[in-house]
Amino acid sequence: MNTRSIPVLIVSTVLLGLSLSTASRAEAPSTEAANKAVVRKFEDEFKNKANHAIVDEVMAPAFQGRGFGPAPLDREGLKQLGKMVAGAFPDVHTTIESIVAEGDLVVTRVAVTGTHKGAFNGVPATGKKIQFTEMHMYQVKGGKISALWSNVDLLAILTQIGAVPAPRK
Repeated sequence: MNTRSIPVLIVSTVLLGLSLSTASRAEAPSTEAANKAVVRKFEDEFKNKANHAIVDEVMAPAFQGRGFGPAPLDREGLKQLGKMVAGAFPDVHTTIESIVAEGDLVVTRVAVTGTHKGAFNGVPATGKKIQFTEMHMYQVKGGKISALWSNVDLLAILTQIGAVPAPRK
């Protein structure tokens, strides 16, 4: 082999390695993309379709949900919360407006609409339409949601159903 062909061989080897690396990444979705898919599935099934059994499929057995009260929720507690919300707002619908993933964390910004057709927080049905936002941070490990931290605009809900006076303008 002459010395002029060595640089060509090195460049060819590097390019081949880069193309193989890119091809393998294109074949398998990234962990972050897979984690986003798990969260999207949960948001759609649990909230939009009132499929509360999805919790057993996508939540880890030791799941802990925070931001719903003074104590963390386990899987059964999350199912009960979902049933309560679906009973109060049977047409509840969520739309993920933003979703970001980094490592094992997935964050969503969610718009929620519904109609108050059942008791909620001690307030009997009013028939009023509501809209509010939620922010959630999910931790996904091994394809299962192991933790959830939530911030729901409860003040917006309570104001819209008349439980709390609206702020003065």
